[in-house]
Amino acid sequence: MSALARAGGALALDGVPLEEIARRFGTPCYVYSRAAIEEAYREFDTGLAGVDHLVCYAVKANSNLAVLDVLARLGAGFDIVSGGELARVLAAGGRADRIIFSGVGKSQAEIRAALAAGIRCFNAESEPELERLDALAREAGVRAPVSLRINPDVDARTHRYISTGLAGNKFGIPHAHALDAYRRAASLPNLRVTGIDCHIGSQILETAPLDAALERVMDLVERLRGEGVALEHVDLGGGFGIRYRDESPPDIGAWCRSLVKRFAGTGYQVLLEPGRRIVGNAGVLLTRVEYLKLDKERRFAVVDSSMSELIRPALYQAWHDIVPVSTSQAASARYDVVGPVCESTDVLGEDRDLAIAAGDLLAILSAGAYAMAMASNYNTRPRPCEVMVDRGVAREVRSRESVEALFALENRLDGA
Repeated sequence: MSALARAGGALALDGVPLEEIARRFGTPCYVYSRAAIEEAYREFDTGLAGVDHLVCYAVKANSNLAVLDVLARLGAGFDIVSGGELARVLAAGGRADRIIFSGVGKSQAEIRAALAAGIRCFNAESEPELERLDALAREAGVRAPVSLRINPDVDARTHRYISTGLAGNKFGIPHAHALDAYRRAASLPNLRVTGIDCHIGSQILETAPLDAALERVMDLVERLRGEGVALEHVDLGGGFGIRYRDESPPDIGAWCRSLVKRFAGTGYQVLLEPGRRIVGNAGVLLTRVEYLKLDKERRFAVVDSSMSELIRPALYQAWHDIVPVSTSQAASARYDVVGPVCESTDVLGEDRDLAIAAGDLLAILSAGAYAMAMASNYNTRPRPCEVMVDRGVAREVRSRESVEALFALENRLDGA
């Protein structure tokens, strides 16, 4: 699915040289492939053909308006976790009736905004949330559509920071309490119970945990039907992994086709919530080498990107491939690729074999998900611009921040 290729030794994205993009827009710079995003979305949409379905892109992975616009044009739904993400989806042209609202801590203001917009469904994660939804729906004079997120206590076999389906995680309603929670939801007059939801983690690399969660969910569906609670949809979440280094991600098309066989003729609509799988490998982070620091026990390539632009290596010990954009005459050596932020954890890649010199351009791969979305202004660093390659043309889809914008909302204590 990679849109990257070398021509004459120079790396290009969908035919546009990355050196050209760096000259036009500067570095650091996030660059995305529209074609790769569309291809990844269609992998789900085509795979689920034959059964009623909705692919709800997980906005948290990459919430740029251009990314959301591309997916809205394809007919995608959207999985949001905040009022801010709701506003982004609507601003990008996403349909409110294709939005599902997840998250453990929905505020009253966020729920009111979602009710006013007329979203598809709330994925409720606790009984207190059901009570709040009922009260706010009564206030608004509507019935809130709800699905309950059930924690199936299934190990996703991923990093513990991104595992969400175990009993000790904060997410969802425990499987053992699910029937009672559904009974309570069905008894509240301002709620309309429409579905069931689960999400067991992120960067999942095998389908066995997904299948195990599905079995636990469908057992509940049958028990609920026996109690007269008829659901409209089954939401199996997301978390589908991608290749960062040498992983073997699941065959999404084949897994989706297995879902079609399972759900054909049941009357249930199937919902999925992919994020990383749609945008992760569609993006790169361009960065330039500032210095080669060779007088230490280890060699350091100091670049102009940092943990502020890509926090995953510091947060999850995640691997991102780092490659020179153009071939160099420099001798190959082992480097730790580090940024300028004043933290020892500001390491983007350790012990990388690179033939580079100061001033060379590097591409940090698989940076389309959880890169800009998790970026910060630590050390008063303006966040980079974002660029999308669209049918052979590089378009800036978010301008680089200015330093002045970072403190525009602050005030000095004049006269103190």
